[in-house]
Amino acid sequence: MTGFPGFLGSALLPKLLARRDGVVAICLVQPQHLEAAEKRLADIEKAHPHTVDRIELITGDITAAGLGVDPDDQGRLEDVTEVWHLAAVYDLTVPEAVAQRVNVDGTARIIDFCWSREHLHRLQYVSTCYVSGNYDGEFTEDGLDEGQGFLNHYESTKYAAELLVREAMEAGLPATIYRPGIVVGDSRTGETQKYDGPYFLATFMRKQPMVAVVPAVGNADEVKVSLVPRDFVIEAMDELSVMDKSLGRTYALTDPNPPTARQLVDAFASHLGKRVIWVPLPLSITRTLVGSVPGMERLLGLPAEGLDYFASPTTYSTANTTADLVGTGLKCPNFESYAGRLMDFMVDHPEFDASAMV
Repeated sequence: MTGFPGFLGSALLPKLLARRDGVVAICLVQPQHLEAAEKRLADIEKAHPHTVDRIELITGDITAAGLGVDPDDQGRLEDVTEVWHLAAVYDLTVPEAVAQRVNVDGTARIIDFCWSREHLHRLQYVSTCYVSGNYDGEFTEDGLDEGQGFLNHYESTKYAAELLVREAMEAGLPATIYRPGIVVGDSRTGETQKYDGPYFLATFMRKQPMVAVVPAVGNADEVKVSLVPRDFVIEAMDELSVMDKSLGRTYALTDPNPPTARQLVDAFASHLGKRVIWVPLPLSITRTLVGSVPGMERLLGLPAEGLDYFASPTTYSTANTTADLVGTGLKCPNFESYAGRLMDFMVDHPEFDASAMV
């Protein structure tokens, strides 16, 4: 597994091991995150006794030759039969060179590693719904190259990375692709590690008095915000990952009935005790203003790049996900059923911010 001890990987790992008797997980961890990974591992073993002595940490780097693994540790990877690739730069402001190196080149090295494993039965690859870029309309799970443009280097490099995975699949590599939407906290506890995406709006409103002014950069009643709680993402991946029929499939892991921008803002505002006044503003002007005036993003708690997603013309089909989860009892919870828990956790845990490790 790459991407440990990140937000998704940390929660996913105990579930995978519970379903895979006798299997040992090896987590590839960047050296600078090793201390955090060791602490997270101790917490996981304490909370989930079935994981004790079944998770190994080795240092490495997906952007380096041989995944940056020390030659003395290479032997520990010889018997790998399943690869979960979660590591990526999840940052709308990431420079192009960094995004290319981590998201694209890193994925290419993981694919090379998979080809070199004699007994590999599957690559489980975590992509994103936002390979859609600025596609106008419903983006399907089977679609990818639809002539879309991209809003930032995060989107374009995740698109390029998924292209590599699909090309490998066509060449015979066994793989499944998962595309989460905008992942927010746990629907039951509100727990998260990072306040980005829709949390930017909540931060923005919290900084204002009782009456909060919110820019309407798109039609607030038509723009859909494709949120998904972490627990649904990890539970869906856990279920789908062991199905024979999921091999070669792509799954959009997001709310099939996402809230509109207005519903999202109203739900957050209600829980925060705010009254909202919407002010129609052109996206381009608002984006330029927020992004160019020194200190504006910090003052608002709202990055210029985040505004694009509140004027997005894209919606997402979840047909594959819905069909293949039939019989599991697993469904994405309705946003309004857990919105308050997200806000409660945010208020109670100010120690996290938008730059926390994912």
